Amino acid sequence: MSLLLLIQSTTENAEAAAEVVENQMNYIEMAINGGWIMVPMILLSFVAIYIFIERFFAIRKAASEDMSFMNKIKEYIHEGKIDSAYSLCQQVDNPVSRMIEKGISRIGRPLSDVNTAIENVGNLEISRLEKGLPTLATVSGGAPMIGFLGTVIGMIRAFFDMANAGNNIDVGLLSSGIYTAMVTTVTGLAIGIMAYFAYNFLVARVEKVVFKLEARTMEFMDLLNEPVA
Repeated sequence: MSLLLLIQSTTENAEAAAEVVENQMNYIEMAINGGWIMVPMILLSFVAIYIFIERFFAIRKAASEDMSFMNKIKEYIHEGKIDSAYSLCQQVDNPVSRMIEKGISRIGRPLSDVNTAIENVGNLEISRLEKGLPTLATVSGGAPMIGFLGTVIGMIRAFFDMANAGNNIDVGLLSSGIYTAMVTTVTGLAIGIMAYFAYNFLVARVEKVVFKLEARTMEFMDLLNEPVA
């Protein structure tokens, strides 16, 4: 009796495992049934991931700063060692050092010219940091729209199959169009939401860097405005 129960239990477990596998295959088939519209959305997801990772590390590098850098610049300028300050800026690779380098190269000219030169370099640095962000914003808005396009295509396909079936309508006949409609909608929204949060996260990081650049510019200009002892 116990042997029969064991065999029955084993059979039930095997059937349950087969059902799980079948369900997993169904999810894969649902993704495949999304149709060709899934190809551009998958490409957009790769583009969004690449831009986010590449910009994240680039912005983090730009935000890193040696706290002793400005102190050394002040020390060199106070001591009249302009060449040493200029050389220090060339040795450090970040937006702040490049802005200060440009300002040092303009020392001796009117302060308005120095400030303008620093601001021009700052604008170029900000443009470099924002590279790729418009594309990421486009993905956040474009992916859901492509998903909705897939929804419309899927519903048109479902209604087309329904019209051709006449009185022989069943769920299996309509499933292909409905799969396309639902899968593309979910995929487009998922990619769009991911890109939207990634875009805003990077914009916030860039704004922090911009604030730091402005602070260092003011610090350098105040240094030049200090009265000579």
